[in-house]
Amino acid sequence: MPVLPDLIIELENITLDEATYLAGLMGASYAIFQFLMGPLMGSLGDKYGRRPVFLISLCAFGVDFLLMGLAPSIIWLFIGRSIAGGLGAIFGPANAAMADLSNDDERAASFGLVGAAFGVGFIIGPAIGGFLGDLGTRVPFFIAGFLALSVALYGYFFFPETISNEDRRDFVWKKANPLSTFLKLSKENQIIPVAIIYFIWICATNVYPASWTFYAKAQFGWDSKMIGISLTIVGISMVITQMFVLGNMVKRFGERKTALIGLVGAIIGFCIMSQITNGIFALLISTIMGIQGVIMPSLNAIMSRRTSARNQGELQGFNGSMAALALLIANLSYNSLLSYYTSSDAPFRFAGAPFVLAAFFAIISILLLLKLPKENSTSS
Repeated sequence: MPVLPDLIIELENITLDEATYLAGLMGASYAIFQFLMGPLMGSLGDKYGRRPVFLISLCAFGVDFLLMGLAPSIIWLFIGRSIAGGLGAIFGPANAAMADLSNDDERAASFGLVGAAFGVGFIIGPAIGGFLGDLGTRVPFFIAGFLALSVALYGYFFFPETISNEDRRDFVWKKANPLSTFLKLSKENQIIPVAIIYFIWICATNVYPASWTFYAKAQFGWDSKMIGISLTIVGISMVITQMFVLGNMVKRFGERKTALIGLVGAIIGFCIMSQITNGIFALLISTIMGIQGVIMPSLNAIMSRRTSARNQGELQGFNGSMAALALLIANLSYNSLLSYYTSSDAPFRFAGAPFVLAAFFAIISILLLLKLPKENSTSS
């Protein structure tokens, strides 16, 4: 992430605002393929097990990063991102495996551990990527590809299957798509209202993966090292929240109220981030961004407990498709806003415009969650 702006500029010899727009299209290609393939990967996991889906996803990520590292033109970046989007849907299988291994009361905390693992990666990965950028814009991609393929090799020998034989279900091709999954899950215990909140929230929080590296470069003039450091700070905050705060919050307040608290914190953070121009202040705000990490595990747990064990993979695949559709919206909207409001064509310069839109999405999420009947959640 820290070196992607420089790589796009290097390949296309364009300005930062133009690179921001192209990055949005690249992220959209990833999201489109993940949206289409998410339910398929989830359904394959329900039929054949989580383990093979894990291994395929990790190999796809490895290929993606290697292609991006070798890219002689930007079309290679689009191809790599499309492969990773279609086959690299790793969070769905991860959450499905956690659901296999957890009872109802443990699921929010278990999903939080997946988020915490992501947070640990966010601490280490961007920091390494930022410093490796000094050796060349391609180097971080080769290291990332090596890591992904190494984990695939580790998983081949050590990762056990988590779904039991009796919980496996038949695989039907015509049902392994987002629309069929949506229609099937709509018959489950009122999942869809929570899924809509989940989707809108992901639209909001995707302002960070879609725009942060370009926003930080445009607003604060940061290089790849500083961008890596900022992402590392966010990762530390996320890990602390999801490992040491989330479980206690859910026990004390329940999943619904925990998500509400996280949403309030997110709205405040978005509003502040839209206005600041001082990089040091941005780093300070980054230290409390982790409160947002309680939202997705809480909403995911509410949906998971309303779904049978046989359909956990399908649910997580559906969640992956919703996340991909939200990422598509994020890349096209946030990056377009940032590109326009930092270009010479804008009536005034306003790099914080993406965060205003993110706050709007978060406000919609909190209003819908407040209207959600208490009996639809695990706790009031």
